[in-house]
Amino acid sequence: MNPRALPQNKEALLKSYNNRLKEDVKSMSENFEEIIKLCKVDHDIQFSRMTQCELDAYEMQVRAANMVRAAESLLKLVSDIKQYLILNDFVSVNDAITTNSKFFRSKQTECDQKLQTLRDDMVTDLYDLEEEYYTSNYKC
Repeated sequence: MNPRALPQNKEALLKSYNNRLKEDVKSMSENFEEIIKLCKVDHDIQFSRMTQCELDAYEMQVRAANMVRAAESLLKLVSDIKQYLILNDFVSVNDAITTNSKFFRSKQTECDQKLQTLRDDMVTDLYDLEEEYYTSNYKC
């Protein structure tokens, strides 16, 4: 496999993600602006008032549907980017594994030291108790 193929593939993928992002945001923005423009009341209309209202309502529905389609495309883009990062970000995954491994090894060492200290304290106390018991007058 060509070592340069992967970075070029990454670049192409990032460029396509960037293009999708720009197109979807532009689509949402343009449709929103057109919906706002439709809200303006024109007194010089060519059709009857009712016909113009129906045309405006239909255009608003179409533009709202376009906005929803662009929003869904953005959500799909976010999902694709997350999937790409999860599947292809080996450096971060390896760093996280190394960090967690070091953290848990230090915790293991800390717990081992505490257990050894506790064991030594218990041995000392048990020795003192045994000596006290065997030298006492109350043993049976």
